[in-house]
Amino acid sequence: MKKFLIALMSVGALIAGAAQAELDNPGGIGGVESLRGGSQLEDTRPADSFKKYPREQTVQDSYVYQPPLIPHSIRSYEVSLNANKCLACHSWKNAKDMGATKISVTHYINREDAVLADMSPRRYFCLQCHVPQADAQPLIENNFEAVDSLKR
Repeated sequence: MKKFLIALMSVGALIAGAAQAELDNPGGIGGVESLRGGSQLEDTRPADSFKKYPREQTVQDSYVYQPPLIPHSIRSYEVSLNANKCLACHSWKNAKDMGATKISVTHYINREDAVLADMSPRRYFCLQCHVPQADAQPLIENNFEAVDSLKR
């Protein structure tokens, strides 16, 4: 009988907790506000304005292990399974003639740490890590500072 009462009280507490959670947070989003605001997932909101990407610029500060930023427009660049416009300038074969930065040697190493003759497939889609610099406000407040010994 004692076990039955404990089980009944536990179920009652669980139901009461779920009901209170629904009252505190209708829709069940979890009380988290995303970068797009506090709207419901099903709601449509106006799109953000396009960011301004300067044509050519010098690379801003970069940090240890940060993939370098792209200092130029990539508006019509195709990076797909069949083509990679980035390699036209940044491959080891073309970089010197194009005056571009060579792809890092780390992009020629596969998951088993074997050095390949061509770019590793896991590094082929450049825009997964490298992004163009934009004249945009930060999405969230950030007071990050580089370590003094790493500053230029």
